[in-house]
Amino acid sequence: MPTQTLDPIFQELLRGRYIAALGTENADGTIHLTAVWYLFEDSYLFIATSSKSRKARNITARARASLMVDVRKPGAERGVNGAGKAELISGEQSEEINRRIHSRYMSAAAMTDPHVGPVFASFDDVTIRITPGSWTAWDMAVLDAQAFGGRLGGTPGYLLSLD
Repeated sequence: MPTQTLDPIFQELLRGRYIAALGTENADGTIHLTAVWYLFEDSYLFIATSSKSRKARNITARARASLMVDVRKPGAERGVNGAGKAELISGEQSEEINRRIHSRYMSAAAMTDPHVGPVFASFDDVTIRITPGSWTAWDMAVLDAQAFGGRLGGTPGYLLSLD
């Protein structure tokens, strides 16, 4: 089980449907970052992937990873990062977890379309499970209130829209 608890407000953020950034370590020490679909369940982070992917190979060689989920709304940016031990799950357990991950991001029609759902299921043949040993969370609205008196989010024109 993860060793550090996470504030319920950030647990709720993790239950949202966002694109996350997964970081794993390459053989040369550089970081491999990739956008992923994910599932937060029982304090673990799960990512469906192919056993042939770089992220899966990196985790086999170096069993640690970090996943960041963030909301990018000017003045209300917030996010959470879980980092820790990573492992690959395969077989029936992986199939079931990956089905839940895919169902979070695709409609029932897409999941049952023979050219979509089964293709994802065959491609994503393993699951990455991250057991966070540490969590880092941030909330720009709180920082704005504490450090800027609410001026960043409350003053029109201070923050530029994101493209």
